[in-house]
Amino acid sequence: MKKISSFSHNLLNVAIAFSLAAMSIAVFGNVVLRYVFNSGIVWSEEMSRYFFVWMVFLGAIAAMKDKMHLGVDILVKALPTKGQKVFFLISNGIVLYLLWLLLEGSWKMTILNKNSTGPVTGMPLSYLFGIGIVTSIWMMILIISNIVEAFKGKSNEFVLVASTEEAIPDSATDETKAQAK
Repeated sequence: MKKISSFSHNLLNVAIAFSLAAMSIAVFGNVVLRYVFNSGIVWSEEMSRYFFVWMVFLGAIAAMKDKMHLGVDILVKALPTKGQKVFFLISNGIVLYLLWLLLEGSWKMTILNKNSTGPVTGMPLSYLFGIGIVTSIWMMILIISNIVEAFKGKSNEFVLVASTEEAIPDSATDETKAQAK
């Protein structure tokens, strides 16, 4: 299981980095060509938009994996462990339902647009809408594995979002405290 988790983590990071690099190169190259050579890359705008959409959705998966989505947990932290379990299950259930809606809508849009193509690239638009399917399934797997780990006792807290103190390494926090003095 660790190997699969590590592989998926690396795959996610590579895909995000590739999307960012490809988008940046396409836009920068097009700007240089337009202003310096009075020409341009015809497909640059369309492909950079596709790369941006994929990068955002993949980034949402990465944020879910690291528990970095925004959340307010002041009430939940004040509850006893049993109350935290209840809220953990309710909130994860709501998230799973919303991910199901994303999956269903993305599937319909992908099927609906399987014969439609981009105006310049001619690429099927189902590739663009398919990221919703990838994102919803990947996030559902993450949520379900978090629930299983929490109830197997591998996780001592029922946490949906990491606090700022947990996200920043100790050395960075110490430097910030030293600078504040």
